[in-house]
Amino acid sequence: MIRINHKIIINLFGVLLLFNSGFMFLSTLVSLYFSDGVTLEFFLAGMIVFVIGSIFFFSTKNNVQQIQKKEVFIIVTFGWLLMICSGMLPFIFTDSIPQMSHAFFETSSGYTATGASVVENIENLPESILFWRSTTHWIGGMGIIVLAVAILPLLGVGGMQLFSAETPGPSGNKLHPRITDTAKRLWYIYVGLTLAETLLLNIAGMGFFDAINNSMSTIATGGFSTKNASIAHWNNNPSIQYIIIFFMFISGANFVLSYFALKGKVNKFINDEEFRVYFMFVFISVIIVSFVLYFNVDLTNSKFDHPQIYGKFESSIRHALFQVIAVITTTGLVTGDFSGWTPFLTVFFFCLMFIGGSSGSTSGGVKIVRHLLMIKSAFLELKRSLHPSVIIKPRYNGSILDQNIIHNIYGFLILYILLFISGVFFFTLIGLDFKSSLGVSAASLGNVGPAIGDFGPSFTYSSLPESGKYLASFLMIFGRLELFTVFVIFTPYFWKNR
Repeated sequence: MIRINHKIIINLFGVLLLFNSGFMFLSTLVSLYFSDGVTLEFFLAGMIVFVIGSIFFFSTKNNVQQIQKKEVFIIVTFGWLLMICSGMLPFIFTDSIPQMSHAFFETSSGYTATGASVVENIENLPESILFWRSTTHWIGGMGIIVLAVAILPLLGVGGMQLFSAETPGPSGNKLHPRITDTAKRLWYIYVGLTLAETLLLNIAGMGFFDAINNSMSTIATGGFSTKNASIAHWNNNPSIQYIIIFFMFISGANFVLSYFALKGKVNKFINDEEFRVYFMFVFISVIIVSFVLYFNVDLTNSKFDHPQIYGKFESSIRHALFQVIAVITTTGLVTGDFSGWTPFLTVFFFCLMFIGGSSGSTSGGVKIVRHLLMIKSAFLELKRSLHPSVIIKPRYNGSILDQNIIHNIYGFLILYILLFISGVFFFTLIGLDFKSSLGVSAASLGNVGPAIGDFGPSFTYSSLPESGKYLASFLMIFGRLELFTVFVIFTPYFWKNR
């Protein structure tokens, strides 16, 4: 049998639950402030999670503080599921989302920062529930930063070790104490960006409650908003949308680069290959979408209100900027229904769902760095075909890459495609049309949120069959945890005593 340090696993599960309960108590205070009628229910949910977390933590306090790779895989995967299961309680206890499948979907969408929702009328929800929805994004976003920057590089998962050398933190096969320092510094940036956006949105004319919620959603690249129309509710205030555009873009970049930029090393941004590709991809995509919107789309003829405050040209650029960045960074906030902006743009945005933001960001999806290295690898293979005797090795940011990283990326992309196709197959099996199946599978696995077809930006996921909601939820989790992190647990090799 495999030797697993059960005590430290349970101990850390306790920490996660205590962390979760703390935010539930914060939401309880929000409920008390707004007198939204669910204060007691929220407090009860928080207490249950707190008690269970305390039992887990204190009963295993005396354990060997040494974590091997296998324990980390278990903690990450099942810890995420534990957070989701405990995070369902406020929705169920307050009767905001009483159905189990709906609550599991909404909570999974929250913690994985996907932003897909089953709630038909968001504005009817109590303020504390709206705050809790946004908080699940924020918690998940923080978790992803730590996961991507501090943990996955150690495990060699998903090619994340590419930037581990630049990370002010760990190295080696075991978790290093400096991970704490790494996480702390990055969380400072995370909290600082959230507060900065909240302040700017408030100054621009958004109410404070809406500002803090939408800021948490933006920085976590989530997608939950406090309004039924999402950010389209503020289409009459371009300054609000430009602020969100900026912070979405920053959140889609590597947080390690943000750390160095704040230290005055701005050249890290400029010299980073992934960031340059990220910027150029957004730039070119915005030009294409803006062109089509300006010449071929009547934005005033839409489900969403599109007042052209500064004329059609500015409006086209703004909505193109917003939606391109929202989809590439997998934020999922919307200012318009991109699935109704001509068939070309529907296909274009569908393709963008497979891009993803930068590695080490809160974005989901495949990630820019993987696409970049795959393209580089393809061109190198062409060169090898012409010069078979020449030794050519791929480079990234001036450094020669280990071939294992390339193999890792190949494996990731194969698994990603297989999981996407399997999702499409299953969704069609349960009755969805092909277009909707493509959209739901891509949007769930890529943590994008709004899809195409019957589940586009103008619609919710409430009509998705119950089995479909569970599948979409697990696709979100798989996509968020970089596939390998979850898949490896289901291999017989993992459970052998080696």
